[in-house]
Amino acid sequence: MTVALLSGKARRTATVIGAVSAGLLVLSACDKPTPLATVTVGTNSVNTEASCYNDGSPIKESLLQGCLNKKAEKTVKVSMDDKVRFGVDPEIADKGWTLFINGQQAEQEPFKKTYRTIPGSAFFAQQQQQQQPGAPSPDEAQVSVVETKGKKLTGIWHFKLEKTS
Repeated sequence: MTVALLSGKARRTATVIGAVSAGLLVLSACDKPTPLATVTVGTNSVNTEASCYNDGSPIKESLLQGCLNKKAEKTVKVSMDDKVRFGVDPEIADKGWTLFINGQQAEQEPFKKTYRTIPGSAFFAQQQQQQQPGAPSPDEAQVSVVETKGKKLTGIWHFKLEKTS
């Protein structure tokens, strides 16, 4: 029985090639993270990746309503007097973004800056309307940061704002 012996240099070369190949395989299996959206109230800040994102391309119409209705995983407590600060990654700002409150578009024109401030009272004033079944309580609001491309929606990030006294 003959055993092929490799020199030390050949073994190191084979090891490096194997490690690089394994590394490339692992990296190719990773999903690229989505851009982040952040909400800050006072010193409390939360950020999240998109709940629906199509890497800059429009989200399919058939998926859109389901995406807008997804429940937020991140919660921020807000009083009526607080300033709510929204921040987005520059690639979101470059395309433009707008806010939806409880699944309804709150603004007509997209915002093109990475940061903005809105009074906390703006999110709960609309809540005085008649409550529909399944709607959030008057003490909470789901706010969605929505990336736009023309009239198409390309990314959606959700936050739940809870009203405090």
